[in-house]
Amino acid sequence: MKQTEIITIGDELLIGQVVDTNSAWMAERLNEVGVSIKQITSVHDDRTHILQALQEAEKRADLVLITGGLGPTKDDITKKVLCEYFNTELIYNQSVRSHLERLYAGRPDVLNRLTDTQCLLPKDCTIIENKVGSAQGMLFEKNGVTFISMPGVPYEMQYIMEKGILPMLEKEKGEEIVHRTLQVYGISESGLAILIEPWEEQLPSTMHLAYLPKDGIIRLRLSGYGVNAEAVENELAKVKPLLREHMTDRLPESVNHGVLFAEEDKTIEVLLGELLKSRGETIASAESCTGGKIAHLLNKHAGSSSFYWGSVVAYDNSVKRNVLGVQAADLEQFGAVSEPVVRQMAEGVRRVMNTTYGVATSGVAGPDGGTPEKPVGTVWTAIATPHGTYAYRFQLGKLRDQITDRATQVLLIWLFKMLKEA
Repeated sequence: MKQTEIITIGDELLIGQVVDTNSAWMAERLNEVGVSIKQITSVHDDRTHILQALQEAEKRADLVLITGGLGPTKDDITKKVLCEYFNTELIYNQSVRSHLERLYAGRPDVLNRLTDTQCLLPKDCTIIENKVGSAQGMLFEKNGVTFISMPGVPYEMQYIMEKGILPMLEKEKGEEIVHRTLQVYGISESGLAILIEPWEEQLPSTMHLAYLPKDGIIRLRLSGYGVNAEAVENELAKVKPLLREHMTDRLPESVNHGVLFAEEDKTIEVLLGELLKSRGETIASAESCTGGKIAHLLNKHAGSSSFYWGSVVAYDNSVKRNVLGVQAADLEQFGAVSEPVVRQMAEGVRRVMNTTYGVATSGVAGPDGGTPEKPVGTVWTAIATPHGTYAYRFQLGKLRDQITDRATQVLLIWLFKMLKEA
Protein backbone atom coordinates (compact mmCIF):
# COMPACT_ATOMS: atom_id res chain seq x y z
CA MET A 1 0.00 0.00 0.00
CA LYS A 2 1.29 3.46 -0.91
CA GLN A 3 2.58 5.60 1.95
CA THR A 4 0.65 8.77 1.22
CA GLU A 5 0.84 12.28 2.64
CA ILE A 6 -1.07 15.49 2.04
CA ILE A 7 0.49 18.96 2.15
CA THR A 8 -1.91 21.91 2.21
CA ILE A 9 -0.46 25.35 1.48
CA GLY A 10 -1.94 28.67 2.53
CA ASP A 11 -1.71 31.25 5.30
CA GLU A 12 -5.51 31.25 5.52
CA LEU A 13 -5.47 27.65 6.78
CA LEU A 14 -3.12 28.44 9.64
CA ILE A 15 -4.94 31.51 10.92
CA GLY A 16 -8.32 29.79 10.94
CA GLN A 17 -9.77 31.92 8.15
CA VAL A 18 -10.43 28.83 6.00
CA VAL A 19 -11.13 25.32 7.24
CA ASP A 20 -9.20 22.55 5.50
CA THR A 21 -12.02 20.43 4.07
CA ASN A 22 -9.84 19.30 1.16
CA SER A 23 -7.82 16.85 3.24
CA ALA A 24 -10.90 15.17 4.67
CA TRP A 25 -12.45 14.82 1.23
CA MET A 26 -9.26 13.41 -0.28
CA ALA A 27 -8.75 10.96 2.57
CA GLU A 28 -12.26 9.60 2.19
CA ARG A 29 -12.00 9.17 -1.57
CA LEU A 30 -8.50 7.70 -1.41
CA ASN A 31 -9.67 5.07 1.05
CA GLU A 32 -12.14 3.90 -1.56
CA VAL A 33 -9.28 2.98 -3.90
CA GLY A 34 -7.14 1.35 -1.23
CA VAL A 35 -4.93 4.31 -0.31
CA SER A 36 -4.74 5.53 3.29
CA ILE A 37 -3.26 8.82 4.48
CA LYS A 38 -0.31 8.62 6.88
CA GLN A 39 0.17 12.33 7.54
CA ILE A 40 -1.35 15.73 6.76
CA THR A 41 0.79 18.87 6.96
CA SER A 42 -0.33 22.49 6.59
CA VAL A 43 2.24 25.16 5.76
CA HIS A 44 2.38 28.92 5.18
CA ASP A 45 2.79 30.56 1.78
CA ASP A 46 6.48 30.65 2.53
CA ARG A 47 9.29 29.32 0.32
CA THR A 48 11.38 27.83 3.12
CA HIS A 49 8.38 26.26 4.84
CA ILE A 50 7.13 24.66 1.61
CA LEU A 51 10.58 23.31 0.68
CA GLN A 52 11.01 21.81 4.14
CA ALA A 53 7.61 20.12 3.97
CA LEU A 54 8.43 18.63 0.55
CA GLN A 55 11.81 17.34 1.76
CA GLU A 56 10.34 15.70 4.83
CA ALA A 57 7.47 14.12 2.92
CA GLU A 58 9.87 12.70 0.34
CA LYS A 59 11.66 10.74 3.08
CA ARG A 60 8.44 9.07 4.28
CA ALA A 61 6.00 8.79 1.42
CA ASP A 62 5.49 7.16 -1.95
CA LEU A 63 2.78 9.64 -2.94
CA VAL A 64 2.52 13.30 -1.89
CA LEU A 65 -0.63 15.28 -2.70
CA ILE A 66 -0.29 19.07 -2.52
CA THR A 67 -3.08 21.65 -2.60
CA GLY A 68 -3.02 25.44 -2.64
CA GLY A 69 -0.94 28.37 -3.77
CA LEU A 70 -1.56 28.00 -7.52
CA GLY A 71 -3.52 31.21 -8.10
CA PRO A 72 -2.41 34.12 -10.30
CA THR A 73 -1.57 36.63 -7.55
CA LYS A 74 1.78 37.39 -5.91
CA ASP A 75 1.01 35.49 -2.73
CA ASP A 76 0.63 32.26 -4.73
CA ILE A 77 4.20 30.96 -4.86
CA THR A 78 3.73 27.18 -5.08
CA LYS A 79 4.67 26.82 -8.78
CA LYS A 80 7.93 28.74 -8.33
CA VAL A 81 8.87 26.70 -5.27
CA LEU A 82 8.06 23.45 -7.08
CA CYS A 83 10.33 24.52 -9.94
CA GLU A 84 13.11 25.09 -7.44
CA TYR A 85 12.54 21.75 -5.72
CA PHE A 86 12.42 19.76 -8.96
CA ASN A 87 15.17 21.79 -10.66
CA THR A 88 13.07 22.94 -13.59
CA GLU A 89 11.65 26.18 -15.02
CA LEU A 90 8.33 27.68 -15.99
CA ILE A 91 7.40 27.65 -19.68
CA TYR A 92 4.35 29.01 -21.50
CA ASN A 93 1.73 26.40 -22.40
CA GLN A 94 -0.44 27.40 -25.36
CA SER A 95 -3.00 24.63 -24.79
CA VAL A 96 -3.71 26.02 -21.34
CA ARG A 97 -4.15 29.48 -22.91
CA SER A 98 -6.74 28.01 -25.30
CA HIS A 99 -8.49 26.43 -22.33
CA LEU A 100 -8.60 29.79 -20.50
CA GLU A 101 -10.06 31.50 -23.57
CA ARG A 102 -12.86 28.94 -23.67
CA LEU A 103 -13.37 29.02 -19.89
CA TYR A 104 -13.61 32.81 -19.69
CA ALA A 105 -15.17 33.58 -23.06
CA GLY A 106 -16.98 36.92 -22.85
CA ARG A 107 -15.31 37.85 -19.54
CA PRO A 108 -12.38 40.16 -20.33
CA ASP A 109 -12.22 41.21 -16.69
CA VAL A 110 -11.10 37.67 -15.83
CA LEU A 111 -8.99 36.92 -18.90
CA ASN A 112 -6.29 39.45 -18.03
CA ARG A 113 -2.52 39.56 -17.74
CA LEU A 114 -2.53 38.01 -14.27
CA THR A 115 -4.77 35.13 -15.32
CA ASP A 116 -2.42 34.59 -18.26
CA THR A 117 0.33 33.63 -15.80
CA GLN A 118 -1.65 30.40 -15.23
CA CYS A 119 -0.31 29.33 -18.63
CA LEU A 120 3.20 29.22 -17.13
CA LEU A 121 3.82 25.66 -15.98
CA PRO A 122 6.92 23.70 -14.92
CA LYS A 123 8.76 22.28 -17.92
CA ASP A 124 9.37 18.89 -16.32
CA CYS A 125 5.92 17.97 -15.08
CA THR A 126 2.97 16.01 -16.39
CA ILE A 127 -0.09 18.24 -16.59
CA ILE A 128 -3.32 16.88 -15.14
CA GLU A 129 -6.11 18.75 -16.86
CA ASN A 130 -8.44 21.01 -14.89
CA LYS A 131 -11.42 21.87 -17.12
CA VAL A 132 -13.31 23.75 -14.40
CA GLY A 133 -10.64 26.27 -13.38
CA SER A 134 -7.48 28.06 -14.45
CA ALA A 135 -4.87 26.25 -12.29
CA GLN A 136 -3.78 22.92 -13.74
CA GLY A 137 -2.72 19.84 -11.82
CA MET A 138 0.98 18.99 -12.01
CA LEU A 139 2.65 15.60 -11.50
CA PHE A 140 6.35 15.26 -10.67
CA GLU A 141 8.57 12.24 -10.00
CA LYS A 142 11.64 12.37 -7.76
CA ASN A 143 13.63 9.55 -6.18
CA GLY A 144 10.75 7.13 -6.66
CA VAL A 145 8.21 9.45 -5.05
CA THR A 146 5.22 10.88 -6.92
CA PHE A 147 4.25 14.48 -6.14
CA ILE A 148 0.95 15.90 -7.40
CA SER A 149 0.12 19.58 -6.98
CA MET A 150 -3.50 20.78 -7.25
CA PRO A 151 -5.39 24.02 -6.70
CA GLY A 152 -6.84 24.66 -3.26
CA VAL A 153 -10.30 25.59 -4.56
CA PRO A 154 -12.33 22.55 -3.44
CA TYR A 155 -14.36 21.92 -6.61
CA GLU A 156 -11.24 22.28 -8.78
CA MET A 157 -9.22 19.90 -6.60
CA GLN A 158 -12.11 17.43 -6.61
CA TYR A 159 -12.35 17.56 -10.41
CA ILE A 160 -8.64 16.78 -10.81
CA MET A 161 -8.85 13.99 -8.24
CA GLU A 162 -11.91 12.38 -9.79
CA LYS A 163 -10.94 12.73 -13.44
CA GLY A 164 -7.20 12.24 -13.23
CA ILE A 165 -5.74 10.98 -9.97
CA LEU A 166 -8.24 8.45 -8.61
CA PRO A 167 -8.49 6.54 -11.91
CA MET A 168 -4.68 6.38 -12.03
CA LEU A 169 -4.52 5.04 -8.47
CA GLU A 170 -7.32 2.58 -9.17
CA LYS A 171 -5.16 0.97 -11.83
CA GLU A 172 -2.30 0.64 -9.34
CA LYS A 173 -4.56 -0.63 -6.58
CA GLY A 174 -2.71 -2.83 -4.15
CA GLU A 175 -3.98 -3.68 -0.71
CA GLU A 176 -7.75 -3.77 -0.30
CA ILE A 177 -9.32 -1.56 2.36
CA VAL A 178 -12.92 -2.27 3.33
CA HIS A 179 -14.96 -0.24 5.84
CA ARG A 180 -18.26 -1.19 7.42
CA THR A 181 -20.03 0.99 9.97
CA LEU A 182 -22.61 0.50 12.73
CA GLN A 183 -24.21 3.51 14.42
CA VAL A 184 -25.19 3.55 18.09
CA TYR A 185 -26.97 6.17 20.19
CA GLY A 186 -27.52 6.54 23.93
CA ILE A 187 -24.43 4.88 25.37
CA SER A 188 -21.03 6.33 26.26
CA GLU A 189 -17.95 5.56 24.20
CA SER A 190 -16.30 3.84 27.17
CA GLY A 191 -19.48 1.90 27.94
CA LEU A 192 -19.66 0.63 24.39
CA ALA A 193 -15.96 -0.30 24.43
CA ILE A 194 -16.42 -2.34 27.60
CA LEU A 195 -19.49 -4.01 26.11
CA ILE A 196 -17.68 -5.35 23.05
CA GLU A 197 -14.19 -5.69 24.55
CA PRO A 198 -14.12 -9.53 24.43
CA TRP A 199 -14.93 -9.50 20.72
CA GLU A 200 -12.57 -6.62 19.92
CA GLU A 201 -9.61 -8.37 21.56
CA GLN A 202 -10.07 -11.34 19.22
CA LEU A 203 -10.00 -9.30 16.01
CA PRO A 204 -7.32 -10.49 13.57
CA SER A 205 -4.35 -8.21 12.90
CA THR A 206 -5.74 -7.39 9.46
CA MET A 207 -8.71 -5.64 11.04
CA HIS A 208 -9.10 -2.47 13.06
CA LEU A 209 -12.00 -1.09 15.07
CA ALA A 210 -12.51 2.67 15.51
CA TYR A 211 -14.93 4.56 17.77
CA LEU A 212 -16.09 7.83 16.19
CA PRO A 213 -18.35 9.78 18.61
CA LYS A 214 -20.25 12.96 17.72
CA ASP A 215 -23.42 14.55 19.13
CA GLY A 216 -24.29 11.45 21.13
CA ILE A 217 -23.86 9.13 18.14
CA ILE A 218 -21.02 6.62 18.05
CA ARG A 219 -20.01 5.36 14.63
CA LEU A 220 -18.41 1.97 15.17
CA ARG A 221 -16.22 1.47 12.09
CA LEU A 222 -14.65 -1.87 11.31
CA SER A 223 -11.86 -1.72 8.74
CA GLY A 224 -10.30 -4.68 7.00
CA TYR A 225 -6.89 -4.38 5.35
CA GLY A 226 -5.73 -6.78 2.67
CA VAL A 227 -8.97 -8.74 2.91
CA ASN A 228 -12.14 -8.80 0.89
CA ALA A 229 -15.51 -7.36 1.86
CA GLU A 230 -16.87 -10.78 2.77
CA ALA A 231 -14.31 -11.19 5.57
CA VAL A 232 -15.29 -7.84 7.10
CA GLU A 233 -18.97 -8.70 6.81
CA ASN A 234 -18.31 -11.97 8.64
CA GLU A 235 -16.68 -10.10 11.54
CA LEU A 236 -19.57 -7.65 11.70
CA ALA A 237 -21.98 -10.56 11.79
CA LYS A 238 -20.30 -11.65 15.01
CA VAL A 239 -20.60 -8.28 16.77
CA LYS A 240 -24.18 -7.39 15.80
CA PRO A 241 -25.85 -9.93 18.09
CA LEU A 242 -23.54 -8.84 20.93
CA LEU A 243 -24.63 -5.24 20.49
CA ARG A 244 -28.30 -6.03 20.17
CA GLU A 245 -28.22 -8.18 23.28
CA HIS A 246 -27.41 -5.15 25.42
CA MET A 247 -29.46 -2.53 23.61
CA THR A 248 -33.08 -1.52 23.46
CA ASP A 249 -35.20 -1.27 20.33
CA ARG A 250 -36.97 1.94 21.31
CA LEU A 251 -35.03 5.15 21.36
CA PRO A 252 -36.53 7.11 24.31
CA GLU A 253 -35.72 4.20 26.59
CA SER A 254 -32.19 4.01 25.20
CA VAL A 255 -30.76 6.67 27.50
CA ASN A 256 -28.19 4.82 29.66
CA HIS A 257 -28.71 1.69 27.55
CA GLY A 258 -28.01 2.47 23.90
CA VAL A 259 -29.69 1.67 20.61
CA LEU A 260 -28.21 0.32 17.40
CA PHE A 261 -30.08 2.38 14.83
CA ALA A 262 -28.15 2.00 11.57
CA GLU A 263 -25.84 -0.44 9.84
CA GLU A 264 -24.49 1.88 7.16
CA ASP A 265 -22.33 4.98 7.18
CA LYS A 266 -24.91 7.61 6.29
CA THR A 267 -26.01 10.59 8.34
CA ILE A 268 -29.33 10.33 10.13
CA GLU A 269 -30.95 12.96 7.90
CA VAL A 270 -29.99 10.98 4.80
CA LEU A 271 -31.25 7.72 6.29
CA LEU A 272 -34.53 9.34 7.33
CA GLY A 273 -34.95 11.10 3.99
CA GLU A 274 -34.43 7.88 2.04
CA LEU A 275 -36.95 6.10 4.23
CA LEU A 276 -39.59 8.82 3.91
CA LYS A 277 -39.15 8.95 0.12
CA SER A 278 -39.47 5.19 -0.16
CA ARG A 279 -42.74 5.36 1.80
CA GLY A 280 -44.08 8.38 -0.05
CA GLU A 281 -44.45 10.29 3.23
CA THR A 282 -43.73 13.87 4.27
CA ILE A 283 -42.51 15.76 7.33
CA ALA A 284 -42.48 19.29 8.76
CA SER A 285 -40.77 20.68 11.86
CA ALA A 286 -41.66 23.10 14.64
CA GLU A 287 -38.56 24.26 16.50
CA SER A 288 -38.00 26.32 19.58
CA CYS A 289 -34.65 25.56 21.22
CA THR A 290 -33.12 24.03 18.06
CA GLY A 291 -33.77 27.25 16.13
CA GLY A 292 -33.94 25.73 12.64
CA LYS A 293 -31.27 23.04 12.94
CA ILE A 294 -33.76 20.30 12.09
CA ALA A 295 -34.83 22.25 9.01
CA HIS A 296 -31.21 22.73 7.99
CA LEU A 297 -30.42 19.03 8.19
CA LEU A 298 -33.57 17.87 6.46
CA ASN A 299 -33.28 20.19 3.46
CA LYS A 300 -29.49 20.24 2.96
CA HIS A 301 -29.42 17.30 0.52
CA ALA A 302 -30.71 17.25 -3.05
CA GLY A 303 -34.18 15.76 -3.41
CA SER A 304 -35.37 16.75 0.06
CA SER A 305 -38.34 18.65 -1.37
CA SER A 306 -40.03 15.32 -2.02
CA PHE A 307 -40.40 14.64 1.71
CA TYR A 308 -39.62 17.84 3.67
CA TRP A 309 -42.25 20.55 3.37
CA GLY A 310 -41.25 23.28 5.80
CA SER A 311 -40.56 24.56 9.28
CA VAL A 312 -41.83 26.99 11.87
CA VAL A 313 -39.16 28.36 14.20
CA ALA A 314 -41.49 29.14 17.10
CA TYR A 315 -39.03 30.68 19.53
CA ASP A 316 -41.41 33.22 21.02
CA ASN A 317 -44.58 32.02 22.73
CA SER A 318 -46.69 34.26 20.48
CA VAL A 319 -45.57 32.19 17.47
CA LYS A 320 -46.42 29.00 19.31
CA ARG A 321 -49.91 30.37 19.95
CA ASN A 322 -50.70 32.23 16.75
CA VAL A 323 -49.10 29.96 14.17
CA LEU A 324 -49.07 26.50 15.74
CA GLY A 325 -52.21 26.79 17.83
CA VAL A 326 -50.65 26.05 21.21
CA GLN A 327 -53.15 26.84 23.98
CA ALA A 328 -52.28 29.97 25.96
CA ALA A 329 -53.52 28.27 29.14
CA ASP A 330 -51.02 25.43 28.70
CA LEU A 331 -48.16 27.85 28.11
CA GLU A 332 -49.16 29.69 31.27
CA GLN A 333 -49.64 26.59 33.42
CA PHE A 334 -46.84 24.29 32.19
CA GLY A 335 -44.41 26.64 30.47
CA ALA A 336 -42.96 26.45 26.96
CA VAL A 337 -40.65 23.58 27.90
CA SER A 338 -43.27 20.98 28.70
CA GLU A 339 -44.99 17.92 27.30
CA PRO A 340 -48.37 19.56 26.56
CA VAL A 341 -46.75 22.41 24.65
CA VAL A 342 -44.37 20.33 22.57
CA ARG A 343 -47.16 17.92 21.66
CA GLN A 344 -49.29 20.80 20.40
CA MET A 345 -46.33 22.21 18.47
CA ALA A 346 -45.83 18.92 16.61
CA GLU A 347 -49.54 18.54 15.93
CA GLY A 348 -49.80 22.18 14.88
CA VAL A 349 -47.01 22.07 12.31
CA ARG A 350 -48.35 18.79 10.93
CA ARG A 351 -51.75 20.44 10.52
CA VAL A 352 -50.44 23.71 9.07
CA MET A 353 -48.10 21.99 6.60
CA ASN A 354 -50.47 19.09 5.87
CA THR A 355 -47.71 16.49 6.21
CA THR A 356 -47.62 12.87 7.33
CA TYR A 357 -45.48 13.70 10.35
CA GLY A 358 -44.77 16.74 12.47
CA VAL A 359 -41.81 16.95 14.84
CA ALA A 360 -41.12 19.53 17.52
CA THR A 361 -38.55 20.61 20.09
CA SER A 362 -38.71 22.91 23.10
CA GLY A 363 -35.98 23.11 25.69
CA VAL A 364 -33.69 25.03 28.00
CA ALA A 365 -30.52 25.46 25.97
CA GLY A 366 -28.88 27.86 28.43
CA PRO A 367 -26.65 29.18 29.64
CA ASP A 368 -29.46 30.91 31.57
CA GLY A 369 -33.06 29.98 32.22
CA GLY A 370 -32.62 26.70 34.06
CA THR A 371 -34.57 25.83 37.22
CA PRO A 372 -34.39 22.88 39.63
CA GLU A 373 -37.38 21.34 37.84
CA LYS A 374 -36.07 22.17 34.35
CA PRO A 375 -32.28 22.48 34.47
CA VAL A 376 -30.23 23.59 31.48
CA GLY A 377 -30.19 20.70 29.01
CA THR A 378 -33.84 19.77 29.48
CA VAL A 379 -35.44 19.22 26.07
CA TRP A 380 -38.95 18.03 25.27
CA THR A 381 -39.39 16.47 21.83
CA ALA A 382 -42.55 15.27 20.10
CA ILE A 383 -43.58 13.38 16.99
CA ALA A 384 -47.11 13.76 15.63
CA THR A 385 -48.22 10.89 13.38
CA PRO A 386 -51.50 9.85 11.73
CA HIS A 387 -51.95 7.39 14.61
CA GLY A 388 -51.13 9.62 17.58
CA THR A 389 -48.57 11.92 19.12
CA TYR A 390 -45.56 10.82 21.16
CA ALA A 391 -43.45 12.98 23.46
CA TYR A 392 -40.32 12.40 25.52
CA ARG A 393 -38.07 14.42 27.76
CA PHE A 394 -34.29 14.24 27.37
CA GLN A 395 -31.40 15.65 29.39
CA LEU A 396 -28.77 16.56 26.82
CA GLY A 397 -25.80 18.20 28.48
CA LYS A 398 -24.80 21.67 29.69
CA LEU A 399 -23.43 23.54 26.65
CA ARG A 400 -25.83 25.38 24.34
CA ASP A 401 -24.55 24.08 20.99
CA GLN A 402 -24.17 20.58 22.42
CA ILE A 403 -27.76 20.60 23.65
CA THR A 404 -29.30 21.84 20.40
CA ASP A 405 -27.17 19.54 18.21
CA ARG A 406 -28.06 16.52 20.34
CA ALA A 407 -31.75 17.46 20.43
CA THR A 408 -31.78 17.60 16.64
CA GLN A 409 -30.03 14.26 16.29
CA VAL A 410 -32.05 12.39 18.89
CA LEU A 411 -35.38 13.49 17.45
CA LEU A 412 -34.45 12.40 13.92
CA ILE A 413 -33.08 9.07 15.20
CA TRP A 414 -36.23 8.50 17.23
CA LEU A 415 -38.48 9.08 14.19
CA PHE A 416 -36.24 6.90 12.01
CA LYS A 417 -36.42 4.03 14.50
CA MET A 418 -40.17 4.47 14.88
CA LEU A 419 -40.73 4.25 11.12
CA LYS A 420 -38.33 1.31 10.67
CA GLU A 421 -40.20 -0.67 13.31
CA ALA A 422 -43.72 0.25 12.15
